[in-house]
Amino acid sequence: MSFWTAAVIIVLIWGIVQIYTRRHDRDLGVTRDEDGNPVFAPSKADPEGDETRREIERLNDRIKVLERIATDANSQEAQERRRIAQEIEDLRDRQAE
Repeated sequence: MSFWTAAVIIVLIWGIVQIYTRRHDRDLGVTRDEDGNPVFAPSKADPEGDETRREIERLNDRIKVLERIATDANSQEAQERRRIAQEIEDLRDRQAE
């Protein structure tokens, strides 16, 4: 087998693989970005995917709120507010006695 025969066979195999993957990707709803990496596009007729996407958005919103609570509760300003509130409560307790 000559070099050119081997080169033609390799190019043919590569072309067949490219055709197969593009057809197969299109059936699965896969698109490619500019670098050729697969990007799974959501199907328009997939209500389960839409529901999943909405659930993920809700969970992301909840995570943002929890992160804000966790960081705000430990900030210097929040600690100062708690200290002042505790002092006010102590003064009310003394006044009640």
